[in-house]
Amino acid sequence: MGAFHAYDIRGKYNVDFDRDTVYKVGFFLPELLSCDKVLVGRDMRMSSPEIHEYLLKGITDAGADVYDLGLATTPMVYYGTAAKGFSASVQITASHNPKDDNGLKVSCRNALPVGYDAGLGTIEKWILGGRPCVPAAAGRRGRVVPFDIRDEYVAFQRQYVGDYSCLDIAMDLSNGMSALIVKDLFPSGIHYLCDVMDGSFPNHEPNPLMPDNTLMLRKYVVENKCDIGVIYDGDADRVMFVDEKGRFVSPDLIIALLGHFFMQGTGTSPAAVLRKGMSETFRPGEVIALQDIRSSKAVAEYLAPLGVEVRTWKVGRAYAAPKLRELDGLFGGELAGHYYFKDFFYSDSGIMASSIVLDIVAEMKRRGRTFSSLVDAIGTYFNSGEINFRISHKREAMDAVRDYFVSHEKPSASMDFDGYRVEFPGWWFNIRPSNTEPYLRFICEATDKGVLEDRVARTRDIVGKFE
Repeated sequence: MGAFHAYDIRGKYNVDFDRDTVYKVGFFLPELLSCDKVLVGRDMRMSSPEIHEYLLKGITDAGADVYDLGLATTPMVYYGTAAKGFSASVQITASHNPKDDNGLKVSCRNALPVGYDAGLGTIEKWILGGRPCVPAAAGRRGRVVPFDIRDEYVAFQRQYVGDYSCLDIAMDLSNGMSALIVKDLFPSGIHYLCDVMDGSFPNHEPNPLMPDNTLMLRKYVVENKCDIGVIYDGDADRVMFVDEKGRFVSPDLIIALLGHFFMQGTGTSPAAVLRKGMSETFRPGEVIALQDIRSSKAVAEYLAPLGVEVRTWKVGRAYAAPKLRELDGLFGGELAGHYYFKDFFYSDSGIMASSIVLDIVAEMKRRGRTFSSLVDAIGTYFNSGEINFRISHKREAMDAVRDYFVSHEKPSASMDFDGYRVEFPGWWFNIRPSNTEPYLRFICEATDKGVLEDRVARTRDIVGKFE
């Protein structure tokens, strides 16, 4: 079934999956996670009401109760799952995908993700195997309980909101779920773009990683002399930033910037003030941060003097959230714009990340520093960005690229848990198969621009033989 992926269930609705699939997922979920109640939220996509209807019918037919959040950001569902002690939850969303897509993000106790290997694959097997869905007797079916935690969630997020009065801020909500709460969190005076929830996404697709989707924000920041631009994806679990020059900031570099908040208590929010005292109790290397295998070497190099040890792990929430919990890490992030926090049940929240970054940038402006100067102090490498190759023989191409470079240069470090990351003096690369799309992804970074261009060109030649 085309909608079952490593991280979630997602695809074009009524093509990759339909309401019958949704019903069966709902029906099998209580058994899979051994629960009698499921927390459910949904985004504002056009197909979400129908998916919501059939998901709830499946869950209640299985005899479990549904606690229904209604419209919710994905991190709001994570919060409700962990803070309220649910053993299962589902958010109906396709996150940053185009308008005709939709999906289901499933979590279990403590808001830990349920990916393909943790249970979604079992449900797919049950569905493909024709396992019957026999509804419980009328008196034993579950009920639907309206469950409104919006005000509580806003109060929780407000702990991370500081004094941004010195900043001129532009914020693009992508017509997505962030519009549900941001105006109740942030002060008046922010310049909002695309700030009405609309599942047709009339202004641009809700994927900030695509340059066309940040064009409106970048142009607005420059023309209106803003200090910073903020843009969320469709379900508000990711956030990305634009500096005052209109430049898109690589999301992995923000992991390094977060170190100021957690290790120095930089900022004016209640949480930052608390951090000022806590940071003095940490010994160098005692605090752990997490990055994905694609992240710049600049992240670890920047955080080391702040006393943070950076660990590297696989791409995706299904891997990052459990790993941060296992390591008891304080914070972490991914190149895709997800940021994870111990304070947020080791889960990701785009709005929480943006509150912290704005707090840091505001305090730094009071000290005479711009956002671009902060970013430039972190990003000291030339980077290719993620390059996608659409090929059939991914494994053979990956091995060929690794073998070529290893045979010509001696690696200083290597990792093989999510594709390959191989480091050499002065440069490194990661090559990995996408878990959600039919691509082989390659990223390269070097201290010298000429070296970067040479390594990218050689990789294109090698991979081209497998097209």
